[in-house]
Amino acid sequence: MNFHTPFTEQSFFLVAGPCVMESREHAIGLARELKAIAEQRSIPFIFKASFDKANRTSLSSYRGVNIAEGLDALAEIRSSLNIPVLTDVHETQQCLLAAAAVDVLQIPAFLCRQTDLLLAAAATGKAVNIKKGQFLAPWDMCHAVEKVKSAPQAGPVWVTERGSSFGYGNLVVDFQSFPHLRKTGCPVIFDATHSVQKPGALGNATGGAREMIPTLARAAATCVDGFFFEVHEEPEKALSDGPNAMRLSEFGPLLDELLVIWRMCRQFQ
Repeated sequence: MNFHTPFTEQSFFLVAGPCVMESREHAIGLARELKAIAEQRSIPFIFKASFDKANRTSLSSYRGVNIAEGLDALAEIRSSLNIPVLTDVHETQQCLLAAAAVDVLQIPAFLCRQTDLLLAAAATGKAVNIKKGQFLAPWDMCHAVEKVKSAPQAGPVWVTERGSSFGYGNLVVDFQSFPHLRKTGCPVIFDATHSVQKPGALGNATGGAREMIPTLARAAATCVDGFFFEVHEEPEKALSDGPNAMRLSEFGPLLDELLVIWRMCRQFQ
């Protein structure tokens, strides 16, 4: 995959996988399923899973496997399935460890202004995907991008829209965000699953409006380079972010719709 321009003339690129690694076996199985779905449609695919989700509502929330086990599993997926992989990093010391196992380091939305973390990720030379904070204006993402690009070793940089805080317990997607994000000069991704979160809606956990994922994704297909989806075969049983996860059985048909819209709109860009 060309990480500088990961999409092709015929397709957006796709980042998809479970919110958090539930087990090695589950991650490998889901990666295999998602790879097949993407290959059937000639969509450039990157598998994603977090070895740790540090930003959780409750202290008792499931966070994932430990970093050593998680990165080892991601490295196995990368080599055995021959696909690129992505994972989140939360602390500067995680960047070099993760870079040895994955192709893309992701900066979580709440950490998008953390200069030391951005610079540490950039110093690895890996592609860096910066998620726009729920609190951040889209035009301010240029500063996060500049921090990453300032590193001499910096690799490709991507930016991801994942909704903005709207009062308490709700997110909205302002589609005026996408032209501003494009001005960063980076490929623009839409996170169609985190954008339907309802933070804290379940009291000790985050809720979500899964039924709204297709609507937002179709709209975003008019103006993005890539999509990010959290996918699970049984979202009701997912250990993290189940209420906003895309159901695996419904994923392929949605991608078919998105490809039609994306290709049509590319003719006018």
